[in-house]
Amino acid sequence: MAQIDNLIGMMVQKKVDRALLVNDKPMNLYVGGQSHPGSPISGAQLQTVLQEVTPPHLRGQLSQDGGFHFPYQSAHGAFEIAVARGGGTLQVTISPGGTNGAAANGASFTPAPPAPVVANPDDHFGSGIAREVSTEARGSKNITHVDELFRLMKQLDASDLHLSADETPIMRIQGKIIRLDEYAVQSDEMVRAALFPIAPERNREQFEAEGDTDFAYEIEGVARFRCNFFMDRKGMGGVFRLIPSQVLTVEQLKLEKAILDLCFLSKGLVVVTGPTGSGKSTTLAAMIDFINKNRDDHIITIEDPVEFVHQNIKCLINQREVHVHTEGFKRALRAALREDPDIVLVGEMRDLETIAIAIETAETGHLVFGTLHTTTAPSTVDRIIDQFPADQQAQIRVMLSESLKGVIAQTLLRTVDGKRVAAHEILLVPSAVANLIREGKTFQLPSQMQVGKSLGMLTMNDSIMEHVKSGRVAPHEGYVKAVDKTSLLDSYAANGIDYSPGDVGE
Repeated sequence: MAQIDNLIGMMVQKKVDRALLVNDKPMNLYVGGQSHPGSPISGAQLQTVLQEVTPPHLRGQLSQDGGFHFPYQSAHGAFEIAVARGGGTLQVTISPGGTNGAAANGASFTPAPPAPVVANPDDHFGSGIAREVSTEARGSKNITHVDELFRLMKQLDASDLHLSADETPIMRIQGKIIRLDEYAVQSDEMVRAALFPIAPERNREQFEAEGDTDFAYEIEGVARFRCNFFMDRKGMGGVFRLIPSQVLTVEQLKLEKAILDLCFLSKGLVVVTGPTGSGKSTTLAAMIDFINKNRDDHIITIEDPVEFVHQNIKCLINQREVHVHTEGFKRALRAALREDPDIVLVGEMRDLETIAIAIETAETGHLVFGTLHTTTAPSTVDRIIDQFPADQQAQIRVMLSESLKGVIAQTLLRTVDGKRVAAHEILLVPSAVANLIREGKTFQLPSQMQVGKSLGMLTMNDSIMEHVKSGRVAPHEGYVKAVDKTSLLDSYAANGIDYSPGDVGE
């Protein structure tokens, strides 16, 4: 008799609707919609059990990322076994008869808190993860308070939570969109009932008047959350970014020495750039934490909203939130000049006037950190200059050549074990680079970065190559995230990495 028959016998005896087994997590038995946790099961045990009952033609898939299901006839009747593997997680669902067929076919998998969730892990581009699933296949659990989803985000190591009208809750886990099909499809009224209690009065009024609003929310001992409410054609929606309670250190992020050296500057402008969700805030928070531990200075941060919270260590840190502690970035930046700062962090240099004041602040003997949404370090210089009218650009080039000290561009790569790691591009501004900026020859910056490697400069392709050569990142992932794909392919060939753009394997 197969080992799994003992579990199935117990399921029949206790009238269990289904059993959910995840490696190294407590087994969950669902009876009448309620979860009853059992003993943990190791990955080795789970693999052994599956090897025994999986049909021969499917056993090859047991060691591969992906999902499949098969019927199993035990002494206690017919059962359906669904298997999903991805990101180091092995998940098995056992259901009487064929009740789990819809989920097992790969449309989505039901999470069992606090176990990790896997959905379509064989989809390399994430395009199939959020496939349509019939309402009947989804769960009926209601959101009693949005805090329960925030706590689940922490348990599942999710970066974002999406709540939308006419949809189940969705989380982004290690860069992939995962449906939480344990929950019911949310109506506009249900979303409003779940979200409005956590919003400050000012933000509720702004949302009703303007259709969107931003604020921060914190669960003590869990995490802070950057919150956005919005309206779309189906009703109210909300997106929530988890901000860890503990700031990740520069050691944990493995930031390059050239980045740490920028933290010891006495004045100048340092810009951290990258697409939305690339970890800019995390990198900046680690840099501020590093300064806090190694310098005796006054730091003022201007953010919308305040994300990472810093405690005073060696520095005095004042964190101001736009629309709560100040009217806007430019007003707070102007005021900062009268508040005796050594270092000013501008959460987002989002308009011409804010950029102008940031450059002016850097010129007057302060160290200024800011962020932009550009993809490469050289394009960041062009973006800053292009913000200004044509008749002012020559003057701004001169000012920027004197005040800009470094640009850090970054993107996140998915690792082969399902996690994520940052690839960096670092542009420093020695005299040769300053001359190029002053003379409007920014098209020469990429070649200057190659020449300046001994100074700590780094191209994005070189950073990606280091991750690929170490085995942390698959060649395909590096190719997808690269901006200069042709040069990366040349680097692959030069380093003996066999890859063509059509390959999607590891």
